[in-house]
Amino acid sequence: MNHEKLMNQLETVFRIFFKNDSIQLNENSTADDIAHWDSLSHLELIHAIEINFQIVFNFDEVLSFKNVGDMVYCISYKLK
Repeated sequence: MNHEKLMNQLETVFRIFFKNDSIQLNENSTADDIAHWDSLSHLELIHAIEINFQIVFNFDEVLSFKNVGDMVYCISYKLK
């Protein structure tokens, strides 16, 4: 999956999960940029991403995510 398609699909997951069609992601997006993205919703969001992309993150990967770019890199690696 190319980078643009992956970002679009991830943005769709965020929009559905947070029930907010105005979310626009970029690689530097963090929880500070999206309303209601807190530590509890983060775990639920990770699960929604795993289901959508049919992948599984390990604990260390989840802890390493500092922004959406980190997520995209990991998702891309797992989809190879």
